[in-house]
Amino acid sequence: MSKHVLSLLVEDKPGLLTRVAGLFARRGFNIDSLAVGVTEVPGLSRITVVVDVEELPLEQVTKQLNKLVNVIKIVELDYATSVQREHVLVKVRADNQTRSNVIEVVNLFRASVVDYATDALVVEVTGDRGKVDAFLKALEPFGIKELAQSGMVAIGRGGKSITERVLRG
Repeated sequence: MSKHVLSLLVEDKPGLLTRVAGLFARRGFNIDSLAVGVTEVPGLSRITVVVDVEELPLEQVTKQLNKLVNVIKIVELDYATSVQREHVLVKVRADNQTRSNVIEVVNLFRASVVDYATDALVVEVTGDRGKVDAFLKALEPFGIKELAQSGMVAIGRGGKSITERVLRG
């Protein structure tokens, strides 16, 4: 099996996300990551789905997704030709003895402290999967108290846009 990143341009309609996720569930595919947000075009949203599956079953799901009325465009994004990022908030133990070491790790990964307490820091980091994993591993010795992680968001590199192509017809 291999990871695939799909970018779906969809109409912003109630229930569409449930129908999209349901297509993967009916095939027995586990969605590794799911992120939804508005686009630069009012009324359109982008759904980024990361799924670990073989090529042929994914092609079948993609064909079924294309049949959904509110799905406008589906693009599989290759790692080399796209920018992929995740966003993580981590609450890490940081008392008087360890705070400077935690902040050193934060600075090393170009992360940011977004909340300060006497016994913990909330830290924010954005990056690709490798950076996020390495950052979390570096914080583990201090004690991760809580973690909130977004789904991956991704967009193709270069000047072309899937919304441009759709709007031009």
